Amino acid sequence: MTKAQLVEEVARTTQLTKKHAELIVNTVFESIVQSLREGEKIELRGFGSFRIRQRGARIGRNPKTGARVQVPPKRIPYFKPGKELKELLNHDS
Repeated sequence: MTKAQLVEEVARTTQLTKKHAELIVNTVFESIVQSLREGEKIELRGFGSFRIRQRGARIGRNPKTGARVQVPPKRIPYFKPGKELKELLNHDS
């Protein structure tokens, strides 16, 4: 599902205009990103949680030249699905 399809689904189920639905979807995404930037964990009961994982600095290789390259530390977003989501995906129906 794309973001545009998500906006359409929100508009359809809430009977809002696509413009209002897009504002809602964008606000949710922006809130998640902002919380992660601030180092907060986001937990959506029954769905899953978003966290930030730290990756340390390391030495990598340029695949084209084979030269060693210093790779700086970085923060990586991580999603962990909740138990209910896993059960819904694996339920035979």
